[in-house]
Amino acid sequence: MLKIKNLHAYYGAIEALSGIDMAIEDGKICCLIGSNGAGKTTLARSVSGMSKITGQIEWNGTDISRLTPYKIAKMGISHVPEGRHIFPGLTVKENLEVGTISWHGFFGRKPYQEEQEMVYHLFPRLKERETQMGWSLSGGEQQMLAIGRALMSHPNILILDEPSMGLAPLVIEELFHKIVEINKTQYLTILLIEQNANLALGMSDYAYVLEHGKVSFHGNASKLKADDRIVAAYLGKFAKKS
Repeated sequence: MLKIKNLHAYYGAIEALSGIDMAIEDGKICCLIGSNGAGKTTLARSVSGMSKITGQIEWNGTDISRLTPYKIAKMGISHVPEGRHIFPGLTVKENLEVGTISWHGFFGRKPYQEEQEMVYHLFPRLKERETQMGWSLSGGEQQMLAIGRALMSHPNILILDEPSMGLAPLVIEELFHKIVEINKTQYLTILLIEQNANLALGMSDYAYVLEHGKVSFHGNASKLKADDRIVAAYLGKFAKKS
């Protein structure tokens, strides 16, 4: 389980997160929604060791608040950042191989081809484009590659920051079906950070709403989706279609 206690995060003198408390259960999809500037990406970066913070972040009972990003990744926390950030000058296969870097020093690990084939089974288009350079892929294919690269590290929790950003509706639908499949077939815990609140709440078990660096609501995702306050603030006309 991932537990966040009284988390404060800063950019210089500016406080981006103000006393966040969260808990994400094993094997669940937990979404974090909120408007632009609410602090969603900062929270993801904080868990991954990339933001200046105070407070405590625990992973399965171990305090990871002061660990480096590399050590956090080795503990099974894998982060797909906003904007994908694949390596454009590497092929699809090479990008996936980069995802195995956190294995260094692990005794008894199987060859990474097993993980690679799992990714190709999940995203067949990546197999078809195995030798293509990252820059030549479509936006949807790059997002698949970013998720695939994260899965290559054999994580226990996957942090997805705005996976739908800049993608066409049909591509988003396909991608989010795959995210649910990853959760169900691999029993992989997922923290989904998403501005598309309707979509995120519809596929999640639990949800947190972030406003101005603070948690304003949290609870069962389906119940929050029906909450008039959430509908008015984040769902609007789309709520009637769900």
